[in-house]
Amino acid sequence: MTSTLAPATTDLPTPAGVTISRLSQSVGAKVEGLPLGGNLDTDTVEWLRTQLAIHKVLIVRGQQHLTDETQYAFAKLLGEPTLAHPTVVSQGRDNLILEGAANAWHTDVSFVDRVPKISILRAVQLPGYGGATEWANTVAAYNRLPEPLRDLADKLWAVHTNDYDYAAAKNKDAKDSSGLSYAEFTKTRFETEHPVVHVHPETGERSLLLGQFVSHLSDLRSDESTDLIRLFQARILKPDNTMRWHWEEGDVALWDNLATQHYGVADFGSQARLNHRVTLAGSVPVGVDGTSSRIISGDASEYSCIDTPRPLTGYTGDVADQ
Repeated sequence: MTSTLAPATTDLPTPAGVTISRLSQSVGAKVEGLPLGGNLDTDTVEWLRTQLAIHKVLIVRGQQHLTDETQYAFAKLLGEPTLAHPTVVSQGRDNLILEGAANAWHTDVSFVDRVPKISILRAVQLPGYGGATEWANTVAAYNRLPEPLRDLADKLWAVHTNDYDYAAAKNKDAKDSSGLSYAEFTKTRFETEHPVVHVHPETGERSLLLGQFVSHLSDLRSDESTDLIRLFQARILKPDNTMRWHWEEGDVALWDNLATQHYGVADFGSQARLNHRVTLAGSVPVGVDGTSSRIISGDASEYSCIDTPRPLTGYTGDVADQ
């Protein structure tokens, strides 16, 4: 049984000259023939929003013309951009400059109460080999759980924090695999308690909200928490629930941050890998019982506003169910 809003009866038409093709059964589609920028018309923007809701990840090819400024202008058509990061200011204010790869499965910035709804990543400098990114569909992972595990997940809460995964050695001079300084990353400690299953604010789908910023599950012993996190993460990361993209010059990736986890594969040695990311403001996650996420520590109001969800036009359900 899936948990989606009643689907619309028709899809929006694909813009003239644009093609879209699936990259896997569960997640991802490739879009060609669509130059991104701040001048897209309303129908094209709504088509992109709907396709993103269906496929969770869109790889838009041929975007060599984009700059930081035009990437940001495009992002504003889809929502309100956040600051580049809640704590990291040395890597840009609007576009977060990521050197290397975040080689841990995660949902972007899940340690704040207002989790970003969309991430837009532009390949700026690519290594000669390696450096792919993988994504997993957390909606499909939830829908494929056996009913007893769905019932359990619906009742669980998890504490997410920025002072847990990214530099376990606690070395203030250390950097993670994306080139982010541990000391800067954790200069303000954020902790937020999120439902393990949240209801997507625009599609109504239930999605697992976990990943490497989770320190523990609430109200459970440490061993119980660890075992359950591993169990649910294993379901999310089943190979048939994921896809891997090998970047090429001009590629831009958009993903629904509320319905996915992703992983930057650090298999390119000492070669340079540079990406610029813009994130869009999200709303506070809500569990299946209607309870909202709770702040334990840290104020994210300067980082991001709280988004007001916009209804989708022509949405027909998650790609994994079609």
